[in-house]
Amino acid sequence: MLREAHDHAHDVLDQQDREPGFVQLPKHPYDPAILGRPEPGHDLVQQQKLRPGGERARHLQELAVGQGELRGQHVRLFRQSDARQDGERLPFCLVDIGRVRDLSYIRDGGDHVAIGAMTRHRDVETSDLLAAECGVVRTVAAQVGDNQVRHRGTIGGSVAHGDPASDLPAALLALDATFVAAGANGTREIAAADFFEGFLETALAEGELLTEIRVPKAGDAGFDYQKFNRRAQDWAIVGAVTATVSGTRRVALVNMGSTPIRAREVEAALAAGASFADAAQAAAVGTEPPTDLNASVEYREHLARVLVRRSLEAASA
Repeated sequence: MLREAHDHAHDVLDQQDREPGFVQLPKHPYDPAILGRPEPGHDLVQQQKLRPGGERARHLQELAVGQGELRGQHVRLFRQSDARQDGERLPFCLVDIGRVRDLSYIRDGGDHVAIGAMTRHRDVETSDLLAAECGVVRTVAAQVGDNQVRHRGTIGGSVAHGDPASDLPAALLALDATFVAAGANGTREIAAADFFEGFLETALAEGELLTEIRVPKAGDAGFDYQKFNRRAQDWAIVGAVTATVSGTRRVALVNMGSTPIRAREVEAALAAGASFADAAQAAAVGTEPPTDLNASVEYREHLARVLVRRSLEAASA
């Protein structure tokens, strides 16, 4: 009953989302006007609609038109619930895509499951189609943040942000998912192995928008996600995903480098007949884990070995 009330409350909040449009910021990215201290000669924050005549965008095509009108400017797409990152450069223009419903869906694509980039984590977490065809994605989505985050955040936002501590990118990497990007020159497909290029950096080009994620069907083959964090809703200090595709174990790591990482040495050891415990000893090979307040490099390497072993064992249970 409490879960139903919680879900209803977020549905109401969703209906109250601001209509999409452009939020034009002061011209200089670090203009003190943003902090409430405008200097002479600087523009004040103003609103600009996507199309002349007052029509607001609700579809991907209208969004593309709006981006074309601002070509050459620093434009960032966002949902109203998106959080800014400290130190991130302020864009010339923010484009709210929160009401572009074309990109919110989970569909059977034949040999894959197609997930719209604007599909919320909660919809991924509760999808019957994913439960039947690719359970690991649904399981990992259930561990993203907390209920509030899962009701407001989207799978596309998590992927396009490129944070190595995010849960879903590692799962999609393990599955060899394909990402579809759309821009002024049409659409293109990007393999998950080529998508994550560095810390908060992806293969999305200027003016491109992530529109769809295609996940290969894995049926009810064994899978598991082990996540170590200080609190249930926190980012992973280290995470390990195991998925089975065409009878082969795939392993990927969370927060063990500047991008999500495939544990290739573990996979090779398994293919050679090593036990789960022995294969897991190679979990940290080729990684570059960060050192921060949560853990040292050595501790993260230890966690990777432990979590990979646990994940492999749970996926085979």
